[in-house]
Amino acid sequence: MAKTISQILLDTPKVDKVGVEERVARIQTRSVKGPSKSQGLKMVLNMIDLTTLEGKDTQGKVRQMCYKAHHLHDAIPNLPAVAAVCVYPSMVKLAKKELRNTQVKIASVSTAFPSGQAPLEVKIIDTKFAVDNGADEIDMVISRGRFLQGEFQYVYDEIAQIKEACGKARLKVILETGELATLDNVRLASDIAIHAGADFIKTSTGKIQPAATMQVTYTMLMAIQDHFAETGNMIGMKPAGGISTAKLALHNLIMVKEVLGDDWLTNEWFRFGASSLANDVLMQIIKNESGYYASPDYISID
Repeated sequence: MAKTISQILLDTPKVDKVGVEERVARIQTRSVKGPSKSQGLKMVLNMIDLTTLEGKDTQGKVRQMCYKAHHLHDAIPNLPAVAAVCVYPSMVKLAKKELRNTQVKIASVSTAFPSGQAPLEVKIIDTKFAVDNGADEIDMVISRGRFLQGEFQYVYDEIAQIKEACGKARLKVILETGELATLDNVRLASDIAIHAGADFIKTSTGKIQPAATMQVTYTMLMAIQDHFAETGNMIGMKPAGGISTAKLALHNLIMVKEVLGDDWLTNEWFRFGASSLANDVLMQIIKNESGYYASPDYISID
């Protein structure tokens, strides 16, 4: 049974900021090489939500991104597809059509992304529109202003109502951690989202800096770990924004393995929200397998 807000406030622990920074610093010294690196890089590719969330998005851009989602680099055999493409609700129907007969999921942002500054009724309509047009996953934003005002019950109830509007679609709850100011706030927002019905918790919209720092991701992973230890229920994690290099992505995978274990090392439970990460990972795979660095000109931008 989900906890009430009063129980969440009572049970949510304070974050040892120094301890988090020390743990992250140790992880960042790790080096992955050889076959393990190749395996890790392909795992990263298969965990990416390939994303375009711009006001200037066109149907042509979305079609190109959908093609790339399952044709990352045809010159390299046995590459996986990405996990999902993530688009605005208005582009969901097109993406669904372009990715029919593939395993790539369709994710859509909703709830007045990225600000979240809209009435709840509008957010529910936004969510249902995306789901009705074929979205498999919904990435919602929480009302950060309400959270920072201490209106935790409002935030909880809003997430619960959006979860209901999702129907069978999985719900990723974006905390926008760059606006929450402290790791204690990140931990509390994580716990609220989890108990309100999130299938995933997600760091950021990618529109605010800092975004998915490893310290923030570690704090959110600990919330997932504590919830699993208490209930046996798995919650997914999606760092998004600022993860643009293969090295940083691999460090995130190491952190997931050490905090949550191997069961989370699949795209069912861990994702990267990214637009440029895939290209850097592809270049590293080419280097790892051929011994030379490829020019970025040989890899499509979108």
